Amino acid sequence: MTKVNKNFENLVPSYLFAEIAKRVNDFAKANPDKKVIRLGIGDVTLPLAPVVVEAMKKGCDELGVKETFKGYPDYEGYGFLREAISGYYKSFGAEVSADEILVNDGAKSDAGNIGDIFSEDNVVLVTDPVYPVYVDSNIMAGRKILYADGTEENGFCAMPDSSVKADIIYLCSPNNPTGACYTKEQLKAWVDYANANNALIIYDAAYEAFITEDNIPRSIMQIEGAKTCAIEMCSLSKTAGFTGTRCGYTVIPKELELDGTNIYKLWYRRLSTKFNGVSYPVQCAAAAVFTEEGQKQIKENIAYYQENAKIIAKTMDELGIKYTGGVNSPYIWLKCPDNMGSWEFFDYLLNNIYVVGTPGEGFGKNGAGWFRLTSFGDRENTIEAMERLKGLMKK
Repeated sequence: MTKVNKNFENLVPSYLFAEIAKRVNDFAKANPDKKVIRLGIGDVTLPLAPVVVEAMKKGCDELGVKETFKGYPDYEGYGFLREAISGYYKSFGAEVSADEILVNDGAKSDAGNIGDIFSEDNVVLVTDPVYPVYVDSNIMAGRKILYADGTEENGFCAMPDSSVKADIIYLCSPNNPTGACYTKEQLKAWVDYANANNALIIYDAAYEAFITEDNIPRSIMQIEGAKTCAIEMCSLSKTAGFTGTRCGYTVIPKELELDGTNIYKLWYRRLSTKFNGVSYPVQCAAAAVFTEEGQKQIKENIAYYQENAKIIAKTMDELGIKYTGGVNSPYIWLKCPDNMGSWEFFDYLLNNIYVVGTPGEGFGKNGAGWFRLTSFGDRENTIEAMERLKGLMKK
């Protein structure tokens, strides 16, 4: 008899963003005359940078000529892209060699799959609030999960507790959903904890391009000791608008060894079995992101989203609503007014002003009573949504 993985029964019935989509679609069908503004899911709205589009076109053209045709890509990604990413790291003071970089189809894939190379009896530690993929992928694997509390009192930056023993630690900075960021000193405390406990940090740097303050690291690889305890995952989805194009990268230091095993070699073995690489045109497009012109163009897009974040933050200030994020992050994490629950506030906004956000409870128990808004929307829609909110809150 065929048996299924019963660990899936321990998952919440619906993935957070699938539940949001269902509720919004049901509302839109019942209210076709209402203009719904979506500031919930963190999908970008600006088009790809022109230099990126041209590079992708050129890559496609090369596939149409025998002399430049490419078949299967290298599992770890083409050398020209890995070299470009390595140079990007060097630009902000992180030494990452091209042969420590593995190209993927987005950080979510590797974040969900990296557990394949680790035993199910590892104890996992996540900060709460937490991006659901970290939790769900480990529930699927049957691992024990511990939670480090991120709260209003500690600025949603949970710190290590020497009395808690964990084997795998997930950190995200700038954080999704709270927008909170670890300082160099705080990250060093996590690195020291991991090295002292022979533990691994899986570090999600998907939003590093939004960092504006000098004391906030762009990469955990900037922290002394990280190369013996950390893997870093990053994505071009938010950095360069690749949510529909799909490309990211994972950094695994060559010296990282755990349980007597070289982690780069182990992950490469898994990669070469279950992944056939990212297409040549997409890698050409990704490499263009790291050129001088590419950086100029994507920073213009990032600045657009940062201005949206300022518009949302200013509205929160006007309304006297507490929030974090928005400075080094595209997310505003706000405290629901009038002691509303986060799903209650979700329905309140949807039904009264037709604005969609993300309930904090979907990110863990410490998200209760909090709510996430994204700055990735269209400028006019962002302004209109905030005007609607001000009108509603002032009633």
